[in-house]
Amino acid sequence: MTDLSREGTKAGGETGAAKVRIVLVDDHPVVRQGLARLINDEPDLCVCAEADSASAALEAIAKHKPDLAIVDISMGGSDGIDLVKDLRVRIPGMPALVLSMHDESLYAERVLRAGAKGYVMKQEAPEKVMTAIRRVLAGEVYVSEKISGRLLKAMSGTKGPPSESPLDRLSDRELQVFRLIGSGLSVREIAEKLKLSVKTIETHREHIKEKLNLKSSSELLRYSVQYGIETA
Repeated sequence: MTDLSREGTKAGGETGAAKVRIVLVDDHPVVRQGLARLINDEPDLCVCAEADSASAALEAIAKHKPDLAIVDISMGGSDGIDLVKDLRVRIPGMPALVLSMHDESLYAERVLRAGAKGYVMKQEAPEKVMTAIRRVLAGEVYVSEKISGRLLKAMSGTKGPPSESPLDRLSDRELQVFRLIGSGLSVREIAEKLKLSVKTIETHREHIKEKLNLKSSSELLRYSVQYGIETA
């Protein structure tokens, strides 16, 4: 966890209006540095802390009480969706914005169901990232126009096109296990990372195979590795 508190201070030590405080949760230092620079360039915003895992994020949020958390989905041994769910229970009034490399068509609705107030992809231009931050801070929900249209169709009961990815059939936990399989981890390693039993991971793996219509563990491994390559 990195403490970056310096909000509300002008040159020469004069205290001005308090800035909106943001905590960044991402396991890539370069991503955090670039995002922090973008945010700190805004006159009314500042990054008060950074964290590279869910546990470090919870510690930072308890200490600094930020106005917004910007969270990645994949963080080594942590999962951003689990963190968003945890934050919704622990600090229901604090919004979370998910910033991720993963395809929004697969993850945007998931993170909104988990309690996040927005989803933006890392590939987007800095201006769109700032728009997402501003909208979420204003109490709005931010997703791309494409996802917004899909959500409106679902709410109105209008049938849209078939699911773009068979991975939509997976639960949040199954998708997490699927990603970890693709990263080369064994069942035992996944169990240790997620603090679950080996039997539970094996059960998830069987459900994943059934939902994706895969006949063997080797097919599952190939598919999950290919998914990891395509989203890297």
